Amino acid sequence: MSDLLQRDKFSTPVEQNLVTADWRARGYSCGLFVDPPGQQWLDFTHSTNELVTVVEGRLDMTVGDVRIEMGPGDEVFIPANATHSVCNIHDGISRWLYGYD
Repeated sequence: MSDLLQRDKFSTPVEQNLVTADWRARGYSCGLFVDPPGQQWLDFTHSTNELVTVVEGRLDMTVGDVRIEMGPGDEVFIPANATHSVCNIHDGISRWLYGYD
């Protein structure tokens, strides 16, 4: 899991503009999802690498057969073509950033 997850990559409170600048320097886009409690995104694949960072709330993410619980500031790397799922496990909204290379 250590190659997928970087705990506390960004300081909290997470500032979207700082994440955007970091990701753009690494060749990634940056977009925002705002999910209600219990929202699930199941079994996705993309032809590009993806990064995910939680701004607010908590996410349960599965990448392949690896399960990762994420909080604010954590960054997950999802390799191209890896099946992955995301679930908001927070009791309120979760705001999270995603980007593709």
